[in-house]
Amino acid sequence: MEAIATATLRIVSAAFEPGQPVPKKYTCEGEDVNPPIGICTVPETAASIAIIAEDPDATHGTFVHWLVWNIPPGTAVGENSNPGISGRNGFGKTGYGGPCPPSGTHRYFFRVYALNKLLDIPAGSERKALEQAMEGHIVASGELMGTFAKHKS
Repeated sequence: MEAIATATLRIVSAAFEPGQPVPKKYTCEGEDVNPPIGICTVPETAASIAIIAEDPDATHGTFVHWLVWNIPPGTAVGENSNPGISGRNGFGKTGYGGPCPPSGTHRYFFRVYALNKLLDIPAGSERKALEQAMEGHIVASGELMGTFAKHKS
């Protein structure tokens, strides 16, 4: 996606450090709620925030775990929250669906975008519609990556 500026957002979580395992609570083996996400260094030109959480290691291509947009800038995304408008994830539901790899350790990217406008797409939209709506409106972006492997029973 084309950005109109190249500012970098700093993305953090109180739940896990970059590159470290996503705690069980935020996965299909736990409460399956979104982890808290801190969004730092948001440009003043940002009118909204969007998040795409995905697993690029999925068997049949990148799997979308969470689409959310029109988050007000300066909002801390709390644990188990609905901070904006939710899109349809790879599970066929709206909202967050946590890591749940069939086997092995997968990487989970929480990609965050600062946009210069609010997006006019309906709740339940899929990733392609979100990306099209964001095109040309990204003023900054950043990501946080965590890993997860199911525990063997």
